[in-house]
Amino acid sequence: MKKTILLGITALLCSLSVVAQHKYLLDKYHARVGFSATHFGISHVEGNFKTIDATLTAKKADFTDAVITFTADVNSINTDVDYRDKDLKSAGYFNAEKYPTLSFKSTSFKKTGPKSYKLAGNITIHGVTKAIVFNVIYNGTAVTAMKKPTAGFTITGKLNRLDFGVGTAAVSSGVSNEIELRANIEFTVI
Repeated sequence: MKKTILLGITALLCSLSVVAQHKYLLDKYHARVGFSATHFGISHVEGNFKTIDATLTAKKADFTDAVITFTADVNSINTDVDYRDKDLKSAGYFNAEKYPTLSFKSTSFKKTGPKSYKLAGNITIHGVTKAIVFNVIYNGTAVTAMKKPTAGFTITGKLNRLDFGVGTAAVSSGVSNEIELRANIEFTVI
């Protein structure tokens, strides 16, 4: 009887180690989170956030149970034009003094193809939270110079900035209401 109980406990512990949760941290040296808006409908102005953080937690090797969190420091917004960056941080757009961060937390990560996913979650910008869905391409996993498994992803999506109270309509500001989002991110196992 004791032998059976011991075998049962051993089997349980082994099964727990097989489904161990893996936590990944953002490799900030290999990550870029950017956006693009059209200017008066004739060109694209691109920017990014220089200070970002993200985590990914998953038990499954295919990441279908992944939970992803992301934050960006609004004061780190960068379009390579100081005047424009100051304007974007002002009360007329992001109001970085009152809303210093934007954030995202996933609600699902569904596989749609061999290397493609739909990432659903809630994004909070300018104090407003809305549901959003991103397209994700899983670029693979490699053991990098950090000597740890690292997974790479390309994430794209769109949102309407007016849904979050950021700025005024394109007619008056010249900035498109629709903003394209693109991130290239690497997550390293900790």
